[in-house]
Amino acid sequence: MLFLTACGSALSPSALPSTPQLAETAVPMNTLAATATNAPTPTAATKGQSGKKSAGKNQPAPTSANPLFLAAPISGNPTDHSITLNVVPANDAVLWYQVSGTDGLVFAQTEPCQAQAGQPLETVITGLQPNTRYSYTLMINDQAGPNGTFTTQRDEGSTFTFTLQGDSHPERINNQFDPALYTRTLQGAASDSPDFHFTIGDDFSVDTLKTITPETVRALYLNQRQWLGLVGAPVFLVNGNHEQASAANLDGTSENVAVWAQTSRNSLFPQPAPDDFYTGDAAEVEHIGLLRDYYSFTWGDALFVVIDPYWHSPQAVDNVFGDKDKTTGKGQRDLWNVTLGEEQYQWFKETLETSGSKYKFVLTHHVLGTGRGGVELAGLYEWGGLNPNGSDGFAQHRPTWEKPIQQLMAENGVTIFFQGHDHIFVTQELDGVIYQTLPEPANPNQTYENTEAYKSGTKFPNSGRLRVTVAPSGVTVQYVTSFLDQPDQVATTYTVK
Repeated sequence: MLFLTACGSALSPSALPSTPQLAETAVPMNTLAATATNAPTPTAATKGQSGKKSAGKNQPAPTSANPLFLAAPISGNPTDHSITLNVVPANDAVLWYQVSGTDGLVFAQTEPCQAQAGQPLETVITGLQPNTRYSYTLMINDQAGPNGTFTTQRDEGSTFTFTLQGDSHPERINNQFDPALYTRTLQGAASDSPDFHFTIGDDFSVDTLKTITPETVRALYLNQRQWLGLVGAPVFLVNGNHEQASAANLDGTSENVAVWAQTSRNSLFPQPAPDDFYTGDAAEVEHIGLLRDYYSFTWGDALFVVIDPYWHSPQAVDNVFGDKDKTTGKGQRDLWNVTLGEEQYQWFKETLETSGSKYKFVLTHHVLGTGRGGVELAGLYEWGGLNPNGSDGFAQHRPTWEKPIQQLMAENGVTIFFQGHDHIFVTQELDGVIYQTLPEPANPNQTYENTEAYKSGTKFPNSGRLRVTVAPSGVTVQYVTSFLDQPDQVATTYTVK
C-alpha cells in the first residue's frame, strides 16, 4: 500500500491516528509525493493604517457551507505532475487526501497532517501523470469530507476549456453585485468542466472597507473562497486596482495595506512562483516574500501570460488608497510613471519571443492599469509609445525597452489580450491582437458600463462569464450570460484561427 508524505506534523507519531485503509484497486500504483506547509498568514496586527481609511463598510464575516471549514479546499498551481490544495479548517484537525483516477478507485493518499484552526494548510501533491484527470477526497479526522477534480497539463494538440470572469466587486451589493447571481455564474462555470478559471481583478476591494486591519482584509479573501470554490477547478488570480496590492502603498513596515492584501492572497489562494513549470516574478518583497503577481505557463497549444503594473509602479496606478474625497488630482498624473517595470518588461518580452505555442493569451486588469477603453488606449505611454498629443515619447521615457507593449504583442502573435476594469463585454482588434474586455459576473442590472469609452467593437451588457475552448483548429470564445430567473444563454461566439 502506498502512503504519501504530506507534511511534518505538530503531533508526536504516537498521537497520530491510525492510517485508514485504502480501497482495493487493480490499477498500478503511481508513485506520488506530497508536501504540505502552514501557508503564511497576514501580519498579526490589530490597528488600521493611520490616516488611510476609505469610506465604506466592512463585508460580513466569512461563511462556509460546511461548518468544519472556514474555507473548503480550493486548488491551484496545476502542472504536468502536481496540484496544490489549500484548506482552512474551523477547528484543529488531522487532514489528508485520497487521490483517485478516472475509474474512481482510490490508488494513493497523503500522510495525515495536523492542521490548526483558522490557519490555511497547503498541500502539494506530486508524482502525477500529465494530461490526466484526477479526483480527490479530503479526509478530516477519519471522515470523508469535500471532494473535487483537477487535470494535469494538457499535451500539445489537445482540446481543453478554461473560463474567465471580470470584476466581481462583492462590496457593491444591490448595485453591481448580487450574491445569488454570482453563485449562478460560478456554478455555470463549473458545468463547463474547465481546466482552470481566471479572475481578472477587483475581487477583493480593500479600499472600500470602513475599518482596515489585517483581519478585515483577510475576511475579503476568505469570503471569495466560498464563491470561487464553486468552480471546482484551479483558480488563477489577476491583481486589480481595488486590491491595493501595489508598490505605491508600501511604507517599509509590515503595518501596511499592501502587505496585508498580498499576504492574505498568497496564504489563501495557491498562486504560481517561478519553478520548473512556471516562470514569473522572482524578486522578494520585505514582509511578503515572493509576490506571485506575474507569471506564465504553457497548457496544450497555448501560452498563458499574466502581467501586473500595480506592484511595479512608483506612483499609484489608478485610485489612490485613502483618497476617499478624490483630491489627489488623479487626472493630472504623468502616466509615463505607470509601468510594468524593467524586470517585468524584459521577462514579458523574453516569454513571448521564446514561446513556440500556437496560441498566446495575455491577461491583466487593464491597459496601463487605469483609464477606460481597450484599443482606444493601446497607443499611449509604454503600451503604445505615444504621448497624449500624438508625439512619440517612447525613446525618451523607456530608453532601455526595445518596443512598446502593443507592438511586442502584435509581432509575437498574441491571440487574445484579456482585460477587465470596465464592467462590459467588448471585443476589439488591433494589429491582429484581439482585445477582449470582460463583463461583470454578478451585476443583476444587465447594464452597459463605460460603453462610451469604446469607439469600436462588439458590445454586450452584463453579466456572465467567458468560456474559451482551445483546439488545434482554433480558439472559440463564448460569452455565457447568467440570469436569476432563466437558464444561461450564449450571447455571442467567435473563433480565432
